[in-house]
Amino acid sequence: MDMRQLEYFLAVVEHGGVNRAAAALRVAQPSLSQAIRKLEKDLGTELFHRVGRGLVLAPAGEALVGPSRLILREAEAAENTVRSVGQGRRGRIDIATISDISTDPLSVWVARFRSEVPDVRFHIEERDDTADVVDLVRSGACEVGFAALPFTGTELSTEELVEQHFVLVCPPGTDAYWPDPTPIEALSGVPFVMGERGTTTRDYIESALGAHGVEPRVVIEVPQRGALLPMVMAGGGAAIASLRTAIDTRHRGGVIRELSPGLSRRLGMVHRPGRLTATTAEFLSFARGSINLWTDGIATNKQLGHSLVAAAELNAQAADERLCARYETGTDIRPQ
Repeated sequence: MDMRQLEYFLAVVEHGGVNRAAAALRVAQPSLSQAIRKLEKDLGTELFHRVGRGLVLAPAGEALVGPSRLILREAEAAENTVRSVGQGRRGRIDIATISDISTDPLSVWVARFRSEVPDVRFHIEERDDTADVVDLVRSGACEVGFAALPFTGTELSTEELVEQHFVLVCPPGTDAYWPDPTPIEALSGVPFVMGERGTTTRDYIESALGAHGVEPRVVIEVPQRGALLPMVMAGGGAAIASLRTAIDTRHRGGVIRELSPGLSRRLGMVHRPGRLTATTAEFLSFARGSINLWTDGIATNKQLGHSLVAAAELNAQAADERLCARYETGTDIRPQ
């Protein structure tokens, strides 16, 4: 078993098949298939079930994913340590996250870090449950995980990062119906658009409303979380969403209200004890800086008399202006 075989194996897993993996690696498909067969022979077990013309991970293959990523990360980190002397930073960061957090706030941290360090690559695994995120980190499949706190029953290292606020989002033109802030009790009987049952965020929202005697009337249940707010904006119902994502609806006339009492949850990070790769450690430091910039901006704007929603909107505008100013001086996101 060698590094090239592990790289080929993970490429097939991540790209969902030999042909796509070969194209991504820019190698001949027969060469990749031969490498996978040799790896299976060396290990004495089948890593994939051949189903028709496709491949499905066998139990042994599932067990190999985590150790393979761990080995390749360590090897790449060692190589980057040498190459980085006098050169740019690079590397790969494998992240596990509950699905809702990948939109907010993880997407912001990842995108802005990559704009600072263009040679870094990210691979993000989404799961619906915190326990599954922890399992990915424990196995080595991912180096770091992000989820709602608390992390229970784990020997891994954990850290609280930020408090995530939730607000009510309603269609344009409904301003007059909603006091600011809106009492949670007023949500009884309101038609709601929500994500799938069994996800961490859906469970949190239903539990928070239930604590105030409100059972949400869910009229649209959508598995694709990216469709939730567009459905609200088209008049499908109301939704409870994270503050940062809710702000994006303001330019289309979305009505955003704080709730009384407010809804928030703590988000944290988990990783295996011991050393993180230098690239991941740098990313986490960057994420903490982004958190501080956001929370300090909110606090400053609230001290100036702005509501939480208005303070967040001013924050978002300032962040957009900083990004525009940066890209005016150069970016790799352009025709090459």
